[in-house]
Amino acid sequence: MTKKIILGILLTISLQSCGFYSFTGADTGNAETFQVNFFRNTAQLIEPGIDRDFTLQLQDLIQNQTKLSLVNNNGDLIYEGEIVRYYVAPMTATADSRAAENRLTIEVNVRYFNTLDVEKDFEQRFSFYFDFPGSAQLTGAQKEEAINEIFTRITQDVFNASLTNW
Repeated sequence: MTKKIILGILLTISLQSCGFYSFTGADTGNAETFQVNFFRNTAQLIEPGIDRDFTLQLQDLIQNQTKLSLVNNNGDLIYEGEIVRYYVAPMTATADSRAAENRLTIEVNVRYFNTLDVEKDFEQRFSFYFDFPGSAQLTGAQKEEAINEIFTRITQDVFNASLTNW
């Protein structure tokens, strides 16, 4: 009988403790809302639509991994910035001096403001890349895949920098 009582107590404690832990590691403090201002594309090479795509992907990630509500203004947590670099560069060359592999790199400058705890504010650049064969053109589905992969990585890095205490 005592084993059942002890097991019941341990089960109750473990279930209650789950309410205090986030599997994403997000620490939103007392924040209830967030806003993501439009990330303008100020890169020298402009790829149409990536500014909107990045803004939406960051909003979606924060909504999916926290209980914060998205607002248009006066958010407790504010994200803003711009896409500052979008470029393709050769990574390796063949014997006849042609690109064997190219790399698309995107860099985003992010300003994060925590209106409830200004010590957590920061401005930081985040970048990632996608490698593709030198003989291929970065168009259509491959370009969409590349941009999506880059933005998935960058938005997760922004999330980790702003909302995790690992």
